[in-house]
Amino acid sequence: MELVEKALEFEQRKISLKSTNDRIIASKEVKALILGINEIYKKTKNPELMDIMKRLTVIKQKIEKRLKLRITI
Repeated sequence: MELVEKALEFEQRKISLKSTNDRIIASKEVKALILGINEIYKKTKNPELMDIMKRLTVIKQKIEKRLKLRITI
């Protein structure tokens, strides 16, 4: 369950994504967390895990949206 604790910590962390590199690192980190929690969810079917994955996905989408905005300019 340390993966869930990392996910909750990531969610609570104030993310300062000033550089493109920071955004890329944060995107990779949150993707790894989502995939790890998904593996646990497949075995346990715990609805709390699904809620955590949904919240992390929203954060990931915001990060990637800013990444794509920067890259296309």
